[in-house]
Amino acid sequence: MTDHGVVPLAEIVRSGFTEGWHDGRLVALAADGSVEFAYGHVNAVMLPRSSSKPMQAVAMLEQGLDLSGELLALAAASHAGEPFHLEGVRKILAGAGLGEDALGCPPDWPLAEDAKLAMVRAGGGRQRITMNCSGKHAAMLATCVHNNWPTAHYLDPRHPLQRAVRDTVARLADEPVRHVAVDGCGAPLYGISLMGLARAFRAAVLAETATPEHRVADAMRAHPEYVSGTDRLDTELMAGIPGLLAKGGAEGVQAVALSDGRAVALKVGDGDHDRRAVGPVLVAALRRLGVEAEVLDRYAESPLLGGGVPVGAVRSAI
Repeated sequence: MTDHGVVPLAEIVRSGFTEGWHDGRLVALAADGSVEFAYGHVNAVMLPRSSSKPMQAVAMLEQGLDLSGELLALAAASHAGEPFHLEGVRKILAGAGLGEDALGCPPDWPLAEDAKLAMVRAGGGRQRITMNCSGKHAAMLATCVHNNWPTAHYLDPRHPLQRAVRDTVARLADEPVRHVAVDGCGAPLYGISLMGLARAFRAAVLAETATPEHRVADAMRAHPEYVSGTDRLDTELMAGIPGLLAKGGAEGVQAVALSDGRAVALKVGDGDHDRRAVGPVLVAALRRLGVEAEVLDRYAESPLLGGGVPVGAVRSAI
């Protein structure tokens, strides 16, 4: 059997019986950057998915992107497609003299159920702007316009923008990019380790004032609803824990950092597509780092239903 370097991170307990587990990897850094605790092969290469977005936004600022506040937060977002998200994406595009047809992300439904139902009732269908990565794509296009770079092929890994993103990811992670993939939105995705992901988030919260890293972290923490959406994990964590920076990603990825440099990065091995394991495992890790906040109680367990009523939970196993 191949050793994938994963260990049980969460257990699935139904009616007092442990019927399964979510395996994965996790690393937690102390304020001085040393490893506080770790599970699994945390130096192995992984794909950080949308947890890359803060790093991508840093790269865009370094290349002259002129965004701030909620629009900069939207550049680092996996937004839910709520009306204020779409308004922000349109502002970014309009500022670059572009329309929605310039977006290279695929059409998709909004992540927010209310927004999706409203589109269906109105007879609408999947759109590029309602895809959760459209804020990042709009910002990428605006960066290209600023630099007089071609916009038609802005997602090509050889494009000047994507080469700059790769360099920034490697710098913030303090390690080389070890794999190049294509993310769900079509953008290049750069493989690093969980250690590198935790280091990158730590670098963002500790960056000096007015640096691109500091600007991105501040925008995300000041406008968490633009980073994610109403009643979502990243939003509630950043709203409920002062100074915390959080960004999740597909396939069970999550990274956070506290203002003093403590950081956690985790990857659930089976993808955790309903993200029922990410919350409990992250809460357990943050509590082990000494973090206490009311918001953690909400995500400490993910309930399991039987006959429509709670009969168990997905719980942390660390």
